[in-house]
Amino acid sequence: MKDWIHKLSQFTSAVDSVVDEVRGQVAYTLGIEDPIRILPYRGYGTLDNLLVKGRVLKDEGIKLKEEGASVFENLCNMYKRFATDEVPNALLKVRLDTIEKEVVTDKEGFFNLEVQLNERLAEPIEWCPVDISLINPEPDGNAVLGQAEVLIVGERASFGVISDIDDTIVHTAATDLLKMIKIVYLGNAESRKPFDQVAEFYQALQQGKKEGKTNPIFYVSSSAWNMYDVFVRFMELNGIPKGPIFLKDVELSLEKIFAFKHEVHKLEQIEPIFKRFPHLPFLLIGDSGQKDPEIYTTLIEQYPDQILGIMIRDVVPGNAQRRHEIEQLTAKIATYGCELFMFKETREAIAYATRQGWVAA
Repeated sequence: MKDWIHKLSQFTSAVDSVVDEVRGQVAYTLGIEDPIRILPYRGYGTLDNLLVKGRVLKDEGIKLKEEGASVFENLCNMYKRFATDEVPNALLKVRLDTIEKEVVTDKEGFFNLEVQLNERLAEPIEWCPVDISLINPEPDGNAVLGQAEVLIVGERASFGVISDIDDTIVHTAATDLLKMIKIVYLGNAESRKPFDQVAEFYQALQQGKKEGKTNPIFYVSSSAWNMYDVFVRFMELNGIPKGPIFLKDVELSLEKIFAFKHEVHKLEQIEPIFKRFPHLPFLLIGDSGQKDPEIYTTLIEQYPDQILGIMIRDVVPGNAQRRHEIEQLTAKIATYGCELFMFKETREAIAYATRQGWVAA
């Protein structure tokens, strides 16, 4: 079975590459190529070192008409998000003050760059802007520019927060396929609704018990990078604190689809954060619908001194088997001197965080 899937995946990938090449040549010949766009993602770093992330794509002309948008308009926008024309091997220049570095995009148009600073940043600083420009392919006419935001985790942070998004912050019905499709793919940032008091809770965690927004929040989801603008807009609309958002690269091949595992993806995104900030404890927040409790159990086994606590929103309260599985994980986590706290309403999570002394009363 795996061999059959592998061969079919190779064939469809080859066909897709040929189609993309032909489409690109036709567009070039007719002079109807979409303009190139730099899409910077929020990065993170320390006072000495920054991680700059983003993607280079052909601009599909997505119109973010949020309020009152029809299902058809949302569906068209969603199609454009996933029918992306990536720009592989694009050469970019990244500039911060006197520091200039170059980076090349991978086959899916993504780029990641470490920037070592010549001089240590001075606190307090929350976000550091980094300028990005396209060198090659050479832009026609106007320069192609972008500006990335990098979250600076300073020495005043008491702890960090790593949070899931779907069914933890916003209701997406991830355990019900049809409902999820309606919410995620037929809606938009305006139509998505957070759970009650989520904004207040995350603002309190960001604030902690010190003056200023000192505690960093990282958002990790198994949704596709193609949804990045929707998540950013959703958080802006609902007052949820800014933070780096880590999504997954969608490769539309049978082999990749069958092989994808939430655990592997999320661990790959979270572990570099732990390694970048080895002296910072983290509060992990997720939901019971998928594999967040299992993922966080793996993390506490590997980084027992960096887990402040684990909070899980119970989105399948009637599932006795799932509750039993989480109870077993809770007992295992307790052996590391840590607690897994289950909650259904956000107010319960706020009360628990207050009792733990993580947020001000």
